[in-house]
Amino acid sequence: MNIAVYCASSSKLRPVFYDTAAELGRLMAERGHTLLNGAGTMGLMGASGDACLNAGGKAIGVIPQFMVDEGWAHQGMTSLVITQTMHERKARLAEMSDACIVLPGGLGTYDEFFDIVTLKQLGLYLKPIIILNTEGFYDRLLAHLAYAMDEHMLRTEHAEAWRVATTPAEALDLCEQTPLFDADIRKLAKV
Repeated sequence: MNIAVYCASSSKLRPVFYDTAAELGRLMAERGHTLLNGAGTMGLMGASGDACLNAGGKAIGVIPQFMVDEGWAHQGMTSLVITQTMHERKARLAEMSDACIVLPGGLGTYDEFFDIVTLKQLGLYLKPIIILNTEGFYDRLLAHLAYAMDEHMLRTEHAEAWRVATTPAEALDLCEQTPLFDADIRKLAKV
């Protein structure tokens, strides 16, 4: 499988987040999956990509040209896909992936998560979306999504658009075992 990994590029994180990202990258290589990410060298993006590559795996980075010009591209990736815009980057990651895993991150990661979940809600991305909830990082977000359902801002059926894992192995199991979403979900998009 080609698995998009959305995650923090910050270099000021607690060790548990780096360790988990590295374990995910290593396990992806061991299971024969290709890691897709934003081609960054720092943070969880760098940790997961480096661990995958160091374990003999394949890692493909998708990065906009302006980031390459800034010198932010990971030059050790198996290959780089250069896009013109951030929007194109997200679209390419979605197109290329067979599943995605969301690790802890900031605004960019939230943007990627909400974008891909919205596509799934509209029946445009039917593949597994897994939240790797390291150290309960996403507990508050998950509680807020439940609150949004209680307030009828989201349909309860849309909660099936993602799965939650607490370990890298569980996240990969869910990628491998979660069936494709039913495209008829689009009929529910009109609330």
